[in-house]
Amino acid sequence: MRIGIIGSIEYQNYRKVKDAIFALKGRVGESLIIVSGGCLIGAEKYAKKYAIDLGCDYIEFNPAHTPKNLYSALHENYYGKKYAPKNFFHRNKMLAKYCDKIIAFIPEGGHTSGTENMIKEAKKLKKSVVIIS
Repeated sequence: MRIGIIGSIEYQNYRKVKDAIFALKGRVGESLIIVSGGCLIGAEKYAKKYAIDLGCDYIEFNPAHTPKNLYSALHENYYGKKYAPKNFFHRNKMLAKYCDKIIAFIPEGGHTSGTENMIKEAKKLKKSVVIIS
């Protein structure tokens, strides 16, 4: 099962992210794949750290203007492009299509336009979305 973990760059409750991944691993077992957008701060940073620490498979859909890394989902030719805001929206669409379910970590009262766009894309595809604050 492919679970997308996304969230605000302002999200700092690493414990909730860790607990969510631990609980998912207990329920789903070895078939669990954690997927994120590859952000280096906030909720997605913790998703990567704890997915790897807990022995889960991990994949990220980092934007086209970033370099390919060990966990990048797409072919090398996709990466290293010129920066453009549309890269984030394209990444969100691909991540939503790839995942079975989405968990979004958003801080109380936080406004996160990138995470909101990702949730919108997932709902268009009728994917289950859980929001944790």
